[in-house]
Amino acid sequence: MVTGSKTVTTKLHEITPKALRTFDTATDCGIRISLNFDESVNYLLSLGNEVTAMKLGLENIRRLLTALDDPQKNYLKVQVAGTNGKGSVCAFLDAICRSAGIRTGLYTSPHLVSMTERIKIDGEDISEADFARLATHVRQTCENLVQTGELAAVPTYFEQVTAIGLRVFEEAGVQLAILETGLGGRLDATTAANGDVLAITRIDLDHQQYLGESLEEIAAEKAAIIRKPSDNVVIGEQPEPALRVILARCRELGVEPVSERYKKWTINTDSSGTVEVATTRSLFPRVRLGLLGKHQIENAATAINIIQSLKYDCGLDVDDRFIVEGLEKARHPGRLEYQGRYLFDGAHNIGGANALADYLNEFEKRPIIMVFGAMSDKNVGEIARILFPLANKIILTKPANSRAIGADQLAAFSPKSVPANEIIKTDTVSEALRIAEILSSDNKIILVTGSLYLVGEAKRILDTQP
Repeated sequence: MVTGSKTVTTKLHEITPKALRTFDTATDCGIRISLNFDESVNYLLSLGNEVTAMKLGLENIRRLLTALDDPQKNYLKVQVAGTNGKGSVCAFLDAICRSAGIRTGLYTSPHLVSMTERIKIDGEDISEADFARLATHVRQTCENLVQTGELAAVPTYFEQVTAIGLRVFEEAGVQLAILETGLGGRLDATTAANGDVLAITRIDLDHQQYLGESLEEIAAEKAAIIRKPSDNVVIGEQPEPALRVILARCRELGVEPVSERYKKWTINTDSSGTVEVATTRSLFPRVRLGLLGKHQIENAATAINIIQSLKYDCGLDVDDRFIVEGLEKARHPGRLEYQGRYLFDGAHNIGGANALADYLNEFEKRPIIMVFGAMSDKNVGEIARILFPLANKIILTKPANSRAIGADQLAAFSPKSVPANEIIKTDTVSEALRIAEILSSDNKIILVTGSLYLVGEAKRILDTQP
């Protein structure tokens, strides 16, 4: 629906008038549109795939944020970059702050079931109504910037969702926004928010076609979020080549980073585990982590260092007891998450596959039915080499994503050590889950892994079943 003194037909996508909610947003150009939630999602998706249609750069998002009156200037911000662990660090941070009574905004990607999952206030997803209202406002602002010549093209899917999140956080009056970097760092839209504390989690090979073929090249893209001598920087546990690059960036800018060390996990008989975490500033001798897997120790240590940087350098008051409480309460859907006999884990790169394999080898003694799907830009051969031998049956499938690989292609990556009769090929995730249910029994676990897009689609299907 378009009303007002001007009508735009070239940039605005078709909008159906039915079921419109009452959040009309007028613009300076006299155009008025109104979107409901489904229409706002369809519009954002029409901008192209989140990865393949992205435009790396900060010019568009900076102009958009300026037009929105720079909402990011009204609260403290943590930006978390890295390859593996950044989502877990964000989940730990959010849980710690909420335990301390600090009003938080959490921005993560990708979502599993609903786009509202990307933007949380005090641990709760933004409502569909608020998402639609702010998506309408941000879209309208983008179209105005193009019409007036301030932008050459409409900002991308990720840029607009980032702007929605930053604007929502301002409206909600958050004290701290926790921002998970999307891809890279140097040119990622979240970098335009100018974080008060910057963190880099473990770097591994992923998205090489965009970030570089080596750990050093990828680390350089991530480390570029460090841009001035006054930056507060926390460095998570790193492979040596990546650490050298990050430290060189810090020396170049005169930044003194906070780094971490951590100790071995002490396993309890109930397999939930207690951990001793030693960080630069303190020791936490017995902590029970809410996120599963030994790899979460270093993520917990990174989160503690970030919290202490916020406390000592930014004036955010968080007592140690809330750190312990938050680490235990943290949850991260789709990452080593049990749901009945299902285990979901979006192990979409080599580091993630190794972490999943370590967990399965130590804690999961039941036979495994694996439902596996992957994107075309991933190192599927190496991920399959790590994970496939751990399963009793492997069901290959193709998620409903333009980047997904078909089952026939996936089968070609299967290691020779895996018998052909253990592999089943399917065309859809629904079919894969149906077969997994038939093959499973009370003593079998169904592992859904290989891609977070697969995990999200599987959870949507299972949520709609009676």
